[in-house]
Amino acid sequence: MKFPASWLKGSSLGESIACELRLQIINNTIKPGEVLSENRIAADFGTSRSPVREAMKTLSGEGLITLQRMGAVVNGLLLKDIDELYDVRYLIESFAWQRLAEEDPAPLIARLHQIIDKMELAAKYRDIVEFAYQDLSFHELIISSANHTRILHLWTSIRQIVMTVMLITTEDVLSQGEDKIAYVVDKHRKLLKGLESRDPAIISARIEEYFADSRNTLHTSMK
Repeated sequence: MKFPASWLKGSSLGESIACELRLQIINNTIKPGEVLSENRIAADFGTSRSPVREAMKTLSGEGLITLQRMGAVVNGLLLKDIDELYDVRYLIESFAWQRLAEEDPAPLIARLHQIIDKMELAAKYRDIVEFAYQDLSFHELIISSANHTRILHLWTSIRQIVMTVMLITTEDVLSQGEDKIAYVVDKHRKLLKGLESRDPAIISARIEEYFADSRNTLHTSMK
């Protein structure tokens, strides 16, 4: 699997290289302990070392690699690391969903239903990239609609890794057949029903159920 070119629109070359390396590290194509050479990566991507350095700085900031002179050592992403990322996601989205219930959520719910419809269409054609993109869009719309600058900043800090993990887990989900796909889509509809109720207890229960199940799916996909 390569990182989708359609997701890189507007990205710098350094960002594009980081996205591809991040995917290879998280899906274990590039394994923990491997040494990454600036010169080798620059040659592979047909570029100078400058964008490679930009990419490595980004990946170092995410904890995926440890920088060394003229290269880096790969740390990888352990299940513990991913669990912690999902803990942060849970905290962000729990806040966002509850905050949105304090206002009239009807216009937002209509937009979220449209995204779920697009997920179903992507699943019909087994379009991994589109399904993952719509899944990400669903959660990102919730977070951005909460209109909270610091929460959005926190989300942005983990967005790239979450997006990459979603791409990998989506490939696994879409390979498991109609029942699994329908189950995943229905999880999103349950979240919307919770929001429609505007009951904090129901919303909280739906979010907790969603993330507990997502964590199980994640563990299966990342083994």
